[in-house]
Amino acid sequence: MAIDIKIPEFSESISEGTISSWLKKVGDSVDEGETLVEIETDKVLLEIPSPASGVVEKIIKNENDTVNSHEVIGKLAQSDQKETQADNQDSEEENSEDVDDDTTEKNIEKEPGEYKKTSPAVRKIIAEKNIDVEEVVPTGKNNRITKQDVSAASAELKQDNLPRSPVSETADSSHEVERVPMSSLRKKISDRLVSAQQEYAMLTTFNEVNMNEILSIRANNKDKFFEQHGVKLGFMSFFVLAAIEALKKYPVLNASVENSDIVYHKYVDVGIAVSAERGLVVPVVRNADTKSLSSIEVEINQLAVKARENKLSIDELVGGTFTITNGGVFGSMLSTPIINPPQSAILGMHSIEKRPIVQNDEIVIAPMMYLALSYDHRIIDGREAVLFLSHIKQIIEDPIQLLLHL
Repeated sequence: MAIDIKIPEFSESISEGTISSWLKKVGDSVDEGETLVEIETDKVLLEIPSPASGVVEKIIKNENDTVNSHEVIGKLAQSDQKETQADNQDSEEENSEDVDDDTTEKNIEKEPGEYKKTSPAVRKIIAEKNIDVEEVVPTGKNNRITKQDVSAASAELKQDNLPRSPVSETADSSHEVERVPMSSLRKKISDRLVSAQQEYAMLTTFNEVNMNEILSIRANNKDKFFEQHGVKLGFMSFFVLAAIEALKKYPVLNASVENSDIVYHKYVDVGIAVSAERGLVVPVVRNADTKSLSSIEVEINQLAVKARENKLSIDELVGGTFTITNGGVFGSMLSTPIINPPQSAILGMHSIEKRPIVQNDEIVIAPMMYLALSYDHRIIDGREAVLFLSHIKQIIEDPIQLLLHL
């Protein structure tokens, strides 16, 4: 009896996904829990495990197809049924094909001994297509090479031999271009950001902050911090705590618009923008307003590692109420970050540069960072946005306020 391969339940914030790749093809065996297919959403790459041990019998939805929660995308045959079919098929091939084994064996001299448990029909195909057996991945029972394995190897060989030169779109050979299809994730990210710019009354206000005190704290405590918590002491956790204190004073920046209502959140879930190989993702530090600086730093580090390894779950990517992004890690001096819907504000950090400033009526050199706050002017007035950013500046320049919650 065939078993359905289904898409799991998506979260409320994810309406659909796209099949990124099938890791198994029809006829391939798979163990229960082994990843069968990867589903790409606008937030995360999901790995769909096999519901049981068996053989892929049918693929209903192909790569780049759109899928929804609980949709059946393929069929899986149980192991005992399919293995019996495979044994019968191999037996029929051995009886139906009359091949000179001596001739074909010469073409597969490199073949490991365990691969020789294959039918004359398969050995004939290997010889005719002049395929190096070491390049064939066996998927049959007892490490047997099947016709499907040979076909797959042949297809890969043809693909490798295709010309790889970029497509020229002009008569001038020096003006060559290469067209690369936009990934499903990139399409969804672009759609969401364009939608935010079209639907929000988005403005950005700027300020600058002297990072001298934070740099001093970090330099004096980074070794002890690492010994105790196992991660490096960065800057992000300080800004998370500073933002939380500012959000307590100006809660509308932690709110969102829902139809004609303003939804005020009584908790703070801070999204931390992380650049991963597949694109920008924003994992969320839950209930950040209840956590210490060290626990926030550890959690940020864990989420960043998961992001780079494409191991973030949907639950770790939904539900943020406020976002912080740090373009400074790439050298950005100043930018205007785009709000992450349905949130109403986003804080942008930038690179730290030594600049001359006036301090106590004297010109001094200080490590300065520009800050940017983009906000939804539909519910946030300019006064609140400016005061919010000024409060973050005050806390970062005088971190004792973090301890005293001033």
